[in-house]
Amino acid sequence: MNTVSRSRQPRIESATRSSTGRSIAYVAVFAALVAVLGLPGSIPLPGLVPITAQTLGVMLAGAILGPLRGAASMLLFLVLVAIGLPLLSGGRGGLGVFVGPSAGYLVSWILGAAVIGWVMRSGNGRPTWAKSIVGCLLGGIVAIYAVGIPVQAAVTGMSIGQAAISSLAFIPGDLIKLVIACLVTMSLWKAYPRAFQR
Repeated sequence: MNTVSRSRQPRIESATRSSTGRSIAYVAVFAALVAVLGLPGSIPLPGLVPITAQTLGVMLAGAILGPLRGAASMLLFLVLVAIGLPLLSGGRGGLGVFVGPSAGYLVSWILGAAVIGWVMRSGNGRPTWAKSIVGCLLGGIVAIYAVGIPVQAAVTGMSIGQAAISSLAFIPGDLIKLVIACLVTMSLWKAYPRAFQR
């Protein structure tokens, strides 16, 4: 019995190392994806938060990687931005972006990915269209706005109401990103379900 247990131990350790390595790779890939989505640039709004495609990456990270790895990928991305890499749309980077009007939106990406991942992994853990839509709506829009709007108001001197009204400019683009994220997520689930392993 002890001999059998000892023989299984190396295989268990090898599988654990393989799973950890795969998780690290996924986290890095999705951090890179968010960076790539910043390459087309942004649509500037005078004195406000620019419109970018990068929240699409947040939605995909949470939906595909789950709450922990999705949040970890956003944390990695923000750490790279903080140390000065110009990974945000428009080639922005450095600690200065975390004290500007978009600071709350950036930090909320971690929460957004976690919420999306939690919704997607709820129940039996299998992705569905309903969970994809609800997750991206709650995490990719509601959670991000809930953090971003108050911080934007505090930094710019606006009232919460004014900041909320200004954020309406994001709604059409965010809904388009939600649709794209759901289509990509469900297509990937059919083509490569291993990407969704817990």
